Amino acid sequence: MLVAVTFAYLGASVLYLCNGVFKRDLFGTAATVATWLAFAVHTAAIILRWVASYEHGFGRAPFTDLFESLVLFGWTTALIYMIIEHKTKIKVIGAYAMPLAFSAMLYAMLVYTPIKPLMPALKSYWLIAHVITCFLGYSGFAVSAALSLMYLCTGQDKDAKSKRARLLDELIYQTVVVGFILLTAGIVTGSIWANSAWGTYWSWDPKETWSLITWLVYAAMLHSRYMRGWQGKRLAWFSLLGFACVLFTYFGVNLLLSGLHSYATGKT
Repeated sequence: MLVAVTFAYLGASVLYLCNGVFKRDLFGTAATVATWLAFAVHTAAIILRWVASYEHGFGRAPFTDLFESLVLFGWTTALIYMIIEHKTKIKVIGAYAMPLAFSAMLYAMLVYTPIKPLMPALKSYWLIAHVITCFLGYSGFAVSAALSLMYLCTGQDKDAKSKRARLLDELIYQTVVVGFILLTAGIVTGSIWANSAWGTYWSWDPKETWSLITWLVYAAMLHSRYMRGWQGKRLAWFSLLGFACVLFTYFGVNLLLSGLHSYATGKT
């Protein structure tokens, strides 16, 4: 199922690109249909893996290793993009956002792992709250980065007062706000979970440290928007910088550094 989802997201990305290049509604409509169908199958696949864990006798949420987290990241990215498309009706955004969902799913296929039980210390309902809020936050930042790339690549800064430029600028800001709120919730729930699992709210684990760095970068971005009136090109570049921090927090820390959150050691 997930292989089909991966290639469906790729197909949707190509169709969104064709819609932007050829300006044909047919491509945009086909892309939207492909995205919604793929998302439905994607959702079913996550639910089936969750059910399968109970059939194995150790029911748990399917969000606890690198493979499962990538599947969740692809799902949340597609979800946030579809909400934006539904609200704005601007399908060309999909040419920038959907490749992120495809990339996450492609990487997931390369690191597939069978269902395994959790460590006893990690069996907590806080896991679900922590992981879902964090990944919704990550995906908010991912879509913001996609919007920023679109803003820069299409030369919106040359006519920053145009309707399209102002809309993209506002969407970049709004998706960062959503991501920031959710990342904050993820850090808070993670601290509570850490205290339950390891007896401390904060241990300066590499992932905790980089999550804080990422939070501070986006806090600085929002501060620049509120207090200095930053917008347009500067805001877009700031969003891309923040997403670079997100990528290192997610991949760099998990794969290059060791700690309590290292997927390589079977922890989350």
